[in-house]
Amino acid sequence: MKFQFFIYLFSLALLVTSTKANESKTDVSFYTGTFDVIDKEGDDQTSLFGVEHKNPDLFRDTFLGKFKPISGAFITGDSSIYLYTGIEGQYGIGPLKILPSFSPGYYEKGDGKDLGSVLEFKSEIKVGLEIFDNSKISYSYSHISNNDWGDRNPGTDNQQITFSRNF
Repeated sequence: MKFQFFIYLFSLALLVTSTKANESKTDVSFYTGTFDVIDKEGDDQTSLFGVEHKNPDLFRDTFLGKFKPISGAFITGDSSIYLYTGIEGQYGIGPLKILPSFSPGYYEKGDGKDLGSVLEFKSEIKVGLEIFDNSKISYSYSHISNNDWGDRNPGTDNQQITFSRNF
């Protein structure tokens, strides 16, 4: 049931952004990977699938580089859900992009790993390669934890492969 709700919300977001396609471009990413990739016991490691939205028109050039807001969600094979919004930097050398990000978000454990709090923070580093004019494929590694604000803080490390496309 949660997965269908997740798909419904994503479809609604795509519909809203596609109706504004003439006004601005939007960057939608789909990713899949491994949740809790360095789990020593092996009982919490599972797959994950997610989507992320970025609006390239909201880029801001600063003395530290280019930044833009990001929003996204993922669901794991154990029905854990993470909804997040934050900021992503962009640094590049030709077609190679390095994209660090930080995103606070809402975590629901479902049948998966208890991270100790509903408020969790995701820090991520992504390395991407432009494969076509409006498309990119990337590898990312992220860490999610609650900064010891919860009852416990086991954290989780994740890795993903991402496909991004500007519409």
